[in-house]
Amino acid sequence: MFQMDKDLKNLLRPQIAQLVAGLGGMPYWAKYLFSFIHAKGVLTVEDVTTLPKAFRRVVTEAGFFISRLQTVGRFTDPDGTVKFVFAIPDGPRIEAVVLEDGGRHTLCISSQAGCRMGCRFCATGQLGFQADLTAAQIVDQVYQIAAAGIEADNIVYMGMGEPLDNYDAVLRSVRILHDEEGRNIGQRRITISTCGLPSGIEKLAKEGLQVRLAISLHGPSDAARQDLMPTARRFSIAEVLQAVENYQHETGRRVTFEYCMIQEVNDYPDQARLLLKILEGINANVNLIELNPFPGCPFRASAKPRIQHFAHVLEDGGMETCVRFRRGRTIKAACGQLGADWLKPGKASP
Repeated sequence: MFQMDKDLKNLLRPQIAQLVAGLGGMPYWAKYLFSFIHAKGVLTVEDVTTLPKAFRRVVTEAGFFISRLQTVGRFTDPDGTVKFVFAIPDGPRIEAVVLEDGGRHTLCISSQAGCRMGCRFCATGQLGFQADLTAAQIVDQVYQIAAAGIEADNIVYMGMGEPLDNYDAVLRSVRILHDEEGRNIGQRRITISTCGLPSGIEKLAKEGLQVRLAISLHGPSDAARQDLMPTARRFSIAEVLQAVENYQHETGRRVTFEYCMIQEVNDYPDQARLLLKILEGINANVNLIELNPFPGCPFRASAKPRIQHFAHVLEDGGMETCVRFRRGRTIKAACGQLGADWLKPGKASP
C-alpha cells in the first residue's frame, strides 16, 4: 500500500483522488469523499453515505480516518466577541476568536499552539512554541465554529502562532478552505498575518494566491522593533520591506501593516512621521491596534488621545489608517491575549 497521510481531513482534493484510485475506487468517488469531509463536516468515513459500503470499509481498514478538534470552552464577551478553546488529541490547547461587525463574522484562527516569535507584548509569544498545527487542525477551527452556528465571512490567520513559521500546513489549509468542493471560501476573504519573515513573504508571492497579507511592524525603526520583537534582531526593517516590495511586484496586491500602540514606547508623533517615511512608495494601509495587556505584560496601552493623534499624523501624510480598539478583552480574546489564561506568573519577558 502506498504511503499517505492517514488523516483524510489533512489531504488536498488531488491527494484524495490519488487515495481513491490507489484503493481501487471510481475516480468520481474522490469528490464525494472530499465534499462530505469539508462541506458537510462528517465525522467518520462511514458517514460518507454516497460511497459504497464495501469501499468505506476498505478505506477504514487501510487506516484512514477523519480527525476532529474537541471544543472544550466557549466564552462570550459583552461586546459580542466569542472565544473558542479547542483541545488537540494528546496535545496542547489552542484558541480561536469570532469578531462580529454588522452581522458579518471574522474568524481569527490559530496556526500553531504557542509561538516561537516571543513578541513581548503578546501572551502567545510568552507561552513559547508548543506545536505546529496540521492543515486539518487549522481548517477544523472553521468547521467547529460553523457547527456551533457561526459561519465565516472572513478568515484571518491572526490567532496563536506565526503562520509563515508553519508555512506548508497554512498554505494547504488555505487551499482546502478555498476548494469549490469544500467550503469555497474566496481567497480575498482570507488574510495571512506575519511578524515579518522575509523568506516566507517572498515564497508566498510566488504561490499564485489572492489572499491578503498583513505585516506586524509595531515600530518604525530597527531599535524600536528589536526591543519589542526578538525576530527583528534577525531581520531588519529594510529586509522586511524589500520582501514586501518584491511581493507587491509579483502580486500587485496591497499590504496591511499592523502597529500595536504602546504608551511612550512607539506612539510618538515623530515615530508616526518616520513610519510614513519608511512606507513611502509601498501600496499599503495601516491598522493601529490598542495594546491588550495580559498578566505580567511590561507595557501599557497608549491613551486614546495619543492613538488618535498618531492616526491623524498618518492620515495627514496620505496613509489610509484604521484604529482598532479593544474587543473581547474581558474573556482574554483580544489581539495579543490568546493563551494568557495559561501563562505562569512571572513568565512574561521583562
